[in-house]
Amino acid sequence: MRRILFEGILILFVALLPGFLAAQDASEQGATAQDSMAQADALYEQGGLDNLLKSAELYAQILESDPGSYDAAWKASRSYREYCNQSKENNAEGWQNICKQYGKKGMMYGEKAIALNPDRVEGNFWYGCSVGNYSDGVSILTALREGLKDKTQTSFEKSYEIDKTYSDGGPIKALGRYWYVLPWPMNDNEKALSYLKEFNQAYPGDPEGQVFLAEVLIDEGGDENIAQAKELLAQASVCEEKYFSEWAKRLVADL
Repeated sequence: MRRILFEGILILFVALLPGFLAAQDASEQGATAQDSMAQADALYEQGGLDNLLKSAELYAQILESDPGSYDAAWKASRSYREYCNQSKENNAEGWQNICKQYGKKGMMYGEKAIALNPDRVEGNFWYGCSVGNYSDGVSILTALREGLKDKTQTSFEKSYEIDKTYSDGGPIKALGRYWYVLPWPMNDNEKALSYLKEFNQAYPGDPEGQVFLAEVLIDEGGDENIAQAKELLAQASVCEEKYFSEWAKRLVADL
């Protein structure tokens, strides 16, 4: 009787073992993915060009092992974009090539995020931003020839519609800049002013928004617009962000 009972337990154990091992393996993989995500998040928060690139590559690895991870997709797009943007603002060696190469990767992962969840703001927003940095590397005209205008506009308008306050009003500011930098006859200063004034009202201390709005006001001309532009540039020229303070000073010098 004992032998029969033992054999029954042994058979049950053998039958259940594959499922147990599979569950344990899945649990370990889940823990590894969580650890990797936490590591990538920490690298991103630490900032700096090296850490931004490392975080982007780690998010990309997570997505490769888990193709359904929306968070890994949009965060990879964000990190690649920030790596490009900070390379440009810091005037890093070869920043244009960096924007060309890694802006493209930011676009790719942004598209993956949009495919996974088109109704979330993050993928839409960082895709559009990545196109902007890619354009810094290859020129706006090249980006337009590649058919990126409508996709960029759609992504920014979608992010504005979903949550225009995301990333400190990023979708508002991005749409304003988008309508200004397009070459004639596609550009629209009226729309640019509308969005950038909305942004400046909500985030008056943002130096990037101050410079963007001042550029459009100067372009529009008129005593009132120029006076407002000078006021904005006076604020931006003393900000702690060197890239925008110097930009503001150049605009003032050209007035």
